Amino acid sequence: MDVRQLRHFVTVAETLHFGRAAERLGMTQPPLSQSILSLEQALGAALFTRTKRTVSLTPFGAAWLPHARAALERMNALPEIARRLREGEAGRLELSFISTADYSILPDLVRRYAQLCPGVEIVLTEATSDVQIAALLAGRQHAGLIIPPSGMALPEALRYRPLVSEPLVMALPESWLREGRLSLAAGRLPPEALAGLPLIIFPRRSAPVFHDLVTGYFAAHVGGAHVVQEAIQMQTIISLVSAGMGVAMVPASLRNLARAGVRYVDRQGRRPAWRPGSSGGPATPPRPWSASSRSRRRARCPDRALAPRQAVTLFSSVRRAAARRWPSSPSRALCRMAGGATAATPAGSSHWWVQTLR
Repeated sequence: MDVRQLRHFVTVAETLHFGRAAERLGMTQPPLSQSILSLEQALGAALFTRTKRTVSLTPFGAAWLPHARAALERMNALPEIARRLREGEAGRLELSFISTADYSILPDLVRRYAQLCPGVEIVLTEATSDVQIAALLAGRQHAGLIIPPSGMALPEALRYRPLVSEPLVMALPESWLREGRLSLAAGRLPPEALAGLPLIIFPRRSAPVFHDLVTGYFAAHVGGAHVVQEAIQMQTIISLVSAGMGVAMVPASLRNLARAGVRYVDRQGRRPAWRPGSSGGPATPPRPWSASSRSRRRARCPDRALAPRQAVTLFSSVRRAAARRWPSSPSRALCRMAGGATAATPAGSSHWWVQTLR
């Protein structure tokens, strides 16, 4: 049995006339009759009752007809399905993200992508940057929101795109402010007030750029950081601040994580910024830049050019070899869409995102 025989059967069933069916199919009647006989032999049952004047479906043929039609409809749909898969309009997108992205660009990014590509199943996984990069290189993830390793030492197999940057603010125990342990000046925390404060922070192995940014700020203003606890989830860090265990320096988007006992305050003076991003090219214009060219990548990163110690970057990565095989996968579509999101972000905020070409 093949698709050709199914088409022959459905056409004869619709016309109930071998001559008209052959004409519609663009063939002569004898080979059509032979095709139907061959199909009936393969099925082990007659599909039509034939007389010299009439052709009618047998009960078996009438029952089998809707199944044959459904099979043909699915076959006819395969080219369009292939096109949608090729163009990134259908399929599955494995997107990983760092915890802070959950409070900044991730919700809007996923919402907009779901509207543009409703046929794509989006699978979200929260993970630290180091875990994401390993998963991307192994092909277990398609795209991710990360902070890059220190010195922009990112794998050459991935491509990246900056998304948005945001300033860092202090998360303080509300009780410390009530008790007078900390004092604000015009609603801001003076840098000298950080001296000796217990600090809760990401471990360096998970987010080296973010860790160095925060500890570097403490070193520059109060001689060093007094780290009392490390945690790999921002929610955990904020919970520890709420318990009065210490203070934390977090992206401003964490203000969206309302937690009793925690107050988010700006700091006086120049504020360090944090930047997440995406692979495949700069956000505006959406022209891809090569991850294999370290000099070009360095030149196009505004934080390295202007304030290399005051920003962290979120990236998107793409696997190059796969990109040549499947140039418009769901992850590439997300990368293109994410590029449009950056232009709308307010100045001074910062994020990047990572994508694999699969």
